[in-house]
Amino acid sequence: MALLIVLITCFVIIPATAQPCQTPDDFVAATSPGHIMIGGLFAIHEKMLSSEDYPRRPEIQKCVGFEISNFLQTLAMIHSIEMINNSTLLSGVKLGYEIYDTCSEVTVAMAAALRFLSKFNCSREIVEFKCNYSSYMPRVKAVIGAGYSEISMAVSRILNLQLMPQVSYVSTAEILSDKIRFPSFLRTVPSDFYQTKAMAHLIQKSGWNWIGIITTDDDYGRLALSTFAIQTLANNVCIAFKEVLPAFLSDNTIEIRINQTLEKIIAETHVNVIVVFLGQFHVFSLFSKAIERNVNKVWIASDNWSTATKITTIPNVKRIGKVVGFTFRKGNVSSFQSFLQNLRMFPSDHNKPLDEYAMLLSACAYVKDSDLSQCIFNHSQATLAYKANKDIGRNFSLRNDFLWDYTEPGLVHSIQLAVFALGYAIRDLCQARDCKNPNAFQPWEQIQSKCSKECSPGQMKKTMRSQHICCYECVNCPENHYSNQTDMDRCLLCNNETHWAPVKSKTCFEKEVEYLDWNDTLAILLLALSLLGIMFVLAIGIIFTRNLNTPVVKSSGGLMVCYVILLCHFLNFVSTGFFVGKPQDFTCKTRQMLFGVSFTLCISCILTKSLKILLAFSFDPKLQKVLKCLYKPLPIVFACTGTQVVICTLWLIFAAPAVEENVSLPRVIILECEEGSSLAFGTMLGYIALLAFVCFLFAFKGRKLPENYNEAKFITFGMLIYFIAWATFIPVYATTFGKYLPAAEIIVILISNYGVLCCTFFPKCYIILCKRDTNTKSAFLKTVYSYSSHSAGSLAVSHVSLDSTNTSVTITNPSSAGKPAAWPKSKDLGTQAFAHICKENATSAPKIWPRKRISSI
Repeated sequence: MALLIVLITCFVIIPATAQPCQTPDDFVAATSPGHIMIGGLFAIHEKMLSSEDYPRRPEIQKCVGFEISNFLQTLAMIHSIEMINNSTLLSGVKLGYEIYDTCSEVTVAMAAALRFLSKFNCSREIVEFKCNYSSYMPRVKAVIGAGYSEISMAVSRILNLQLMPQVSYVSTAEILSDKIRFPSFLRTVPSDFYQTKAMAHLIQKSGWNWIGIITTDDDYGRLALSTFAIQTLANNVCIAFKEVLPAFLSDNTIEIRINQTLEKIIAETHVNVIVVFLGQFHVFSLFSKAIERNVNKVWIASDNWSTATKITTIPNVKRIGKVVGFTFRKGNVSSFQSFLQNLRMFPSDHNKPLDEYAMLLSACAYVKDSDLSQCIFNHSQATLAYKANKDIGRNFSLRNDFLWDYTEPGLVHSIQLAVFALGYAIRDLCQARDCKNPNAFQPWEQIQSKCSKECSPGQMKKTMRSQHICCYECVNCPENHYSNQTDMDRCLLCNNETHWAPVKSKTCFEKEVEYLDWNDTLAILLLALSLLGIMFVLAIGIIFTRNLNTPVVKSSGGLMVCYVILLCHFLNFVSTGFFVGKPQDFTCKTRQMLFGVSFTLCISCILTKSLKILLAFSFDPKLQKVLKCLYKPLPIVFACTGTQVVICTLWLIFAAPAVEENVSLPRVIILECEEGSSLAFGTMLGYIALLAFVCFLFAFKGRKLPENYNEAKFITFGMLIYFIAWATFIPVYATTFGKYLPAAEIIVILISNYGVLCCTFFPKCYIILCKRDTNTKSAFLKTVYSYSSHSAGSLAVSHVSLDSTNTSVTITNPSSAGKPAAWPKSKDLGTQAFAHICKENATSAPKIWPRKRISSI
């Protein structure tokens, strides 16, 4: 093809001094004068008339096979130009047109293109050879067409010589989007890339995976086949066969190839879906023969013939099977319908296709509308093109709806868009020029003239309230959208899971992965507090170890119980470290389990202490009896802690915490621990809260103990701090998200842990370090004696039932120099409580009952 173009160019483009080549009168199909001329290329006839197998002379043959649908496309261009001329768009500047019939042949189209490039207002039909065509003035300013991509490619290569704008209304070959090879080509329809992608998607969604393809042997067919093959491969669809038909109907082998294609379709019995990339003339011949052979398939139609009225006129066309097609967007073409209704009033001067249509219509005057198209086509096969009969009147009123029935609104709309796009470009150029002068501007300037300014990357086109897609406004891409090319119809969506984009973005940016890092200021502060807590735990352990035999340490349950509680606090502080750093499955599982079990063990030990205190200082015999049954320290601790271990174990087995990427935030990915089961997490915390509540009740009952050793009161305060901290955490945890959510839980753990630690051990450490005089056995017994005397004196006698033989108890009063003194019966209950607490280690308290070692708590 490139060689053919070069040869024609070499023979036709001649220097200014050469003799002109006279064009036959019948070569121009339709023309109308104007200040600015627009060229048009339409396949009004289906083929050239030739009596030989191949051309033997370099001459343009006559065309036969008048096509109603393509004739209507010519009228659509004329109507669109008349609409502009009758509007205020160009303010007195009239558009003219010069339309040629390509006869569906590249050679004829190229001859017309050469005439478009011939010098304007020159007595000789010549195309000057120049090194620079910037100031060259051809006879037309732009070209509308052609229809077939094969023809558009050939014509575009010639028009590129002068960068003359060529606007196609139906050429969809993807290669035409290449601005390096086709810099002056424009179109008002999308490329085949989107059509083939939609076809492959339709086939895949319909469950078809074994298909056939029929296409033409030209650039359009080969490119469509290549693009579609790639799309089918991506959608797991296999191609059973590929049949290629000659591109032009003038090819004498086309009938043979159609028969061979049908034989292939019949032979492939498992292929029920066939994709057809053909022109409507090819489809007409293919379907006509397929009906004769009773071929019934599902046909996927390309935009070339999906809405062609010609196909619907085939006799018994329903026997062909089902046809699923893709077409262009339709617009408002009601004005074109009015134009057709009044076509008989339109002047026929210099409009040979209109005269030919009138002649053919008269020849088929008695044919029904359903057969009229075929009648016209048959008569035009033997009629020389444009041989008008002036004696035949054009009475279109008899068939005023016939043309509208054959109109394809999508194509008419595309032609209107093409013409109006040129109209707006000319309007912009004429704002500062006198365009009534044909030399006001050169064709190539229109390529830089647009109805709207070019949208830069980061923007998209938004069509205005006009049906013309060339007129739009530029709007910024919204957040998480981008556009990386100019004049994009829509912004592309970023992958919201991994990327983001700001407003008016040219590209997508990777989301940053965030978590509570070791270098974060808040994390450092919280870890410092945890380390401080660990230091407090170690210091308390040292203090208690060095004061092992003092009453305060003994009253705390002994060194072993203190060590267990301190170990729990130590582990609680350590657990906060698992909330910091990059989350991993191990840390996610460990942090909650470590905190849950260690804090439960801590509360269990404090619970036994609270129960023991309540038992020791309770003077109600009935309550004492119940408490004695409940007070089983080791079983209580093991049962309470074991229950929490079971809860955590089930949690790990059935819904273990794991690392999760939270992509809900627009610009970052939060790497966090997903708890696995909110129910399990809530059960663990709820169980701790239940133990803390029971501990709180027991401690609250024993809050009025000896002032210097009132541990129950401080346990009560510690449990209150725990409740307040976790009651605050629940709504915060439910409503907060982000990398600082673990910090919220760390803060709550620290508050509750510090609260319990301080209330449990700090008062004892204060007595050990600062009030050594009260941390003696004598001072302790004096305090207990004073409390017991006060408590026993206020106790109602009705609540006491004691054996009269066991009412006399003697005990050494610390204030009476070791002499035994008999307490009254009313005070025996206090002594009995104290003796119950101190029954192991005390050696200096004689009484009437058999002597036992009495020790502090």
